[in-house]
Amino acid sequence: MKLHFISSSPILKKFLIFNFIVFVVLGLFTFLYLKAIEPNLVKNRSNHHLKVINNTLGHINRLKIDFTKITMTKFLLDNRFLFQNLDRVQFYDLQSNLLADTNTLDLAQNIFVRKQNVQETAIDKTEEEIADNNSLEINKSTNFNTKKYVKIYSEQYNQNDQLVISDTINNNFYVMTINLVGEEEKRKGYIVVSEIANDILVAVKERNNFILRTVFFVALVIIIFSVFLNQYILKPIRTLVLYTKAIKEKDEKINKHEKYLLREDEVGQLSRSISEMTENLYKRIDIAETFSSDLAHEIRNPLTSLKGAAEVLENTGESDKRKKLIKVIGHDVERIERLITDYSQMLKDEASLSRAKMIKIDLLNVINSVAEDFNSDVLSAKKNITISINNKNLNGFKLNVLGVESKLEQIIANLLENAVSFSPSNGKILVTCNVKKKEAQLVIEDEGPGFNEKNINQVFNRFYSNRPEKFGEHSGLGLNIVKNIIELHGGSIIVSNQSNLSKKGAKVEVLLPIYK
Repeated sequence: MKLHFISSSPILKKFLIFNFIVFVVLGLFTFLYLKAIEPNLVKNRSNHHLKVINNTLGHINRLKIDFTKITMTKFLLDNRFLFQNLDRVQFYDLQSNLLADTNTLDLAQNIFVRKQNVQETAIDKTEEEIADNNSLEINKSTNFNTKKYVKIYSEQYNQNDQLVISDTINNNFYVMTINLVGEEEKRKGYIVVSEIANDILVAVKERNNFILRTVFFVALVIIIFSVFLNQYILKPIRTLVLYTKAIKEKDEKINKHEKYLLREDEVGQLSRSISEMTENLYKRIDIAETFSSDLAHEIRNPLTSLKGAAEVLENTGESDKRKKLIKVIGHDVERIERLITDYSQMLKDEASLSRAKMIKIDLLNVINSVAEDFNSDVLSAKKNITISINNKNLNGFKLNVLGVESKLEQIIANLLENAVSFSPSNGKILVTCNVKKKEAQLVIEDEGPGFNEKNINQVFNRFYSNRPEKFGEHSGLGLNIVKNIIELHGGSIIVSNQSNLSKKGAKVEVLLPIYK
């Protein structure tokens, strides 16, 4: 993974900054949570100690026990059931002197007898000195100086509350709770409950490890997702941006985006859409350049003819010759007018079709409507041309297609107009509707001269016409316009001459996808 991708991708940078902020906030709450785990667990353990202390104090007050070494030692033995689940219970007098300690007794659950300690004692030592030595030995074994904490409690703390102490000694974690025995007005001494609570350290460690594993996992997921985001989404988008900039700046095409064309996801769809739009753009540019050149050439020819005829007309006095020249001028003017009209209409059609919304249309209704108009047309009536529609093979099936109704009408109108124009008087035009391989098929056949077989593949070229006798009546754009509209509807058009030897005429076949 390259590190410089962060600076080159604002989206990725924002994504990482956002995740970093979220990570910091979560880290802060996690830190506070971890700091609160141990105190909460210690507090819970101390609450358990308080229950034992309250029960013990209840027994002491009820039995009215004096706070002496003998009575308190006897009390520990007689009420040992209160302390079975505790490590150590101690009683101190008001001068912080130790009165009784469970460590000097054997309070094991199945024994409950005094420990028989054999100690060597100097003859000159008193009983109090021996007890102090025992206490020192006990404190040495635990290194937990409870007497010091009792003094602190008696001197500094509000003795209506308990003192809770937690510390780690000799790799063991101790929790100690100190409370007053008696009331503020009539104090007797202090009770100390201490317990080895290594399970608290274990719980804290487990939570710490869990949090660390979670943090590591989340960080790993963010890194993996960032690499994925950069490699599979942002990098292709940057490539497409560079591609569009190259097109805008008329720079050389970059082909790095081609590797994304085969992807089936949204990036692939976007790449294909941009590629198709670019191809259409260049195609339109090429068509515009070619068409401008062809239009100038097509207009220049009749203009040259007009100029020559005008010069000859000026210098001739013969009536017949003047009539011929005037007729030529009229044809040239008609030709120019037709070119300009068809060209203007073609541009309007392309613009309107690109903005129009395609809907579901019954093609048969459109054909019937246009054919009815042509049957009542002046030109058709003058030439006595009959247009008939054959839809017997449909058997009631509707020819539904997705398209723009006005443009479908234009397709049929242009084709019928060509057929009427080139049909002889009393001619017949047959329109056959059918279904061919899940496509709506429309076949228009006339009885005219047909197409020139040598040039039949060029009839769709702009400004091309293989019927010179109709010069001036056709601009050569009609079939080209029809072909463009059909292709924009996802269809195709095929032209040919009728295969029946006894019958002449042109045959035009239109295929459009059926829309269900």
